[in-house]
Amino acid sequence: MALPHYCKLSAIVLILVLLLSLSPLETQSKLLTRCQLAKELLRHDFPRSYLSNWVCLVESESGRSTSKSMQLPNQSVSYGLFQINSKNWCRKGRRGGICNIKCEEFLNDEISDDSRCAMQIFNRHGFQAWPGWMSKCRGRTLPDVSRC
Repeated sequence: MALPHYCKLSAIVLILVLLLSLSPLETQSKLLTRCQLAKELLRHDFPRSYLSNWVCLVESESGRSTSKSMQLPNQSVSYGLFQINSKNWCRKGRRGGICNIKCEEFLNDEISDDSRCAMQIFNRHGFQAWPGWMSKCRGRTLPDVSRC
């Protein structure tokens, strides 16, 4: 005797739900709103006078996603909200680089380590260290975060 169509469909849905609930999440990540980002940056001691520049930088580099990673043509990878690059600033799989951190630490939703490293980059090179800021923020109208 064949099962009715709706029983087969229900069984498939149940199996999918069970499989998804059993698979571990690789990292906890967030897609922040513009105001959430602005508030997080202020909470991590980014100066209010540069807040619009930082928001523009993050929007242009990662789209406000804490989990973005991007392989570059030089075989390095950029990680997290600020797209911090593995060539100089961090090391994949182990602590290292100028920021002395594992690159994968930039892929979770806790941005304290990301913020410290981004400020270190900024203190050495300014916003010019980020291609996204150079192409989409420098000399342009910056995001209005005054109501955040």
